Amino acid sequence: MKGKTVLYVHGFGSSGQSGTVTRLRTVMPNARVIAPDLSVHPVEAMALLHELCEKEKPNLILGTSMGGMYTEQLYGFDRICMNPALCIADTMQQHGMTGTQTFQNPRQDGVQQFYVDKALVKEYRQASEHRFSGLAGLSGEALDAERGRIVGLFGDRDDLVDTFDMFCEHYPLATHFHGEHRMDDRSFMHGVLPVIRWIDDRQEKRERPIIYIGIETLKDAYEKPASSSQKAVRMLIEDYQVYFVADESEASGQTAKAVIDQTNKRTNDETTRQWLEEYISVPAWRHTIYTPRRDLLYGDYLISRKKEGDTMATLLHFGSDTFKTWEDIIEYFSRLGGQ
Repeated sequence: MKGKTVLYVHGFGSSGQSGTVTRLRTVMPNARVIAPDLSVHPVEAMALLHELCEKEKPNLILGTSMGGMYTEQLYGFDRICMNPALCIADTMQQHGMTGTQTFQNPRQDGVQQFYVDKALVKEYRQASEHRFSGLAGLSGEALDAERGRIVGLFGDRDDLVDTFDMFCEHYPLATHFHGEHRMDDRSFMHGVLPVIRWIDDRQEKRERPIIYIGIETLKDAYEKPASSSQKAVRMLIEDYQVYFVADESEASGQTAKAVIDQTNKRTNDETTRQWLEEYISVPAWRHTIYTPRRDLLYGDYLISRKKEGDTMATLLHFGSDTFKTWEDIIEYFSRLGGQ
């Protein structure tokens, strides 16, 4: 996001001095990160956010929890909603977020506490009712464009908010990352940063060299991640467009054997998807390919245990003397410097 403006929208009881803001400024030192302290009154908060959007024209908006609910309503911009509290009033009542509350982070006005009463809960309920309102009246390409500008990221261990299904009813781009409701360094780096990179690439019309990774190379004999494989993936996605390749059976027709083959294929595909979600997570989202013909993959590099004759991508034969381990792969690409 070099030279770009990023707007961060904090969650309930937080401020523009949250740990997520620090992470954003650390990993994007050449971007301008705006993180305002929001009023506890939703109407005032949304008025400020609309004013900032009009003035700053942010290239990307990120919102967490309550901020994710606000972010969804900032139409016309590329947005990432992290654990969005789309039913914030219900969340407040269910988790005792009423009465005297202490801000989790320092605020510029120096205020440390605020009070949540029934009237304020009603304000938040009314704010929630405006979710998805910007989609009304849109159709065709305009609707598709708006729905394609927002990504929902949901922690798989979030015990405070669960609006994944509600989000998916309106937007197609949503997935889970490994993490809880509050973002930490690991969940941000592995779950959010890859999506920021994809959005930046799309905005810049940037095409990175393509690497295909055969899933069998990532596993050890016990179906666990092979040594240094996760480290390698994290390194490669910084400079390359990485796809994960699984085998697909070539069964066809309606014979009894074909039906069994197709059933086994669905089972294998689901097992592969679950394995990638568990050990690779967000980098494998929408980046998994099922094919019986790896030799036809068009790209720059193919990391595979299988040697299938001539390939359209440069084959790195995993397990060979040259590329015996993932450390060998890491060393090879370290020398290339992103080429």
